[in-house]
Amino acid sequence: MARATIRIKRVYEEPARSDGYRVLVDRVWPRGVSKEHAHVDEWVKAAGPSDALRKWFGHDPERFTEFAERYRSELADNPAADHLRELTGAHRTITLVYSAKDEQHNQAVVLRDLLAGGN
Repeated sequence: MARATIRIKRVYEEPARSDGYRVLVDRVWPRGVSKEHAHVDEWVKAAGPSDALRKWFGHDPERFTEFAERYRSELADNPAADHLRELTGAHRTITLVYSAKDEQHNQAVVLRDLLAGGN
């Protein structure tokens, strides 16, 4: 089976049919969102960055390159990353759902690129 199209989307955005299989990739459940309204098929919280890395990053765009490197290192031995790779083989479209406000500097961006075979 061909690898999935991998998308990213904020959990606060309206879900769409085109999202395919929706996977929440935050380690902490998003504030103000019920499980019913999140419309996620799976929560792979272990795929999120460690608490220490998340706190160090603090969503500071200036730290994003370093964050991405450190996060990829965390993912190297993380079974959750392997599980996400399996999902890309099992579904046509996967949407990595996250809660960060910054749509360009967050863990879903790193995960998408990693799963797609990029850096």
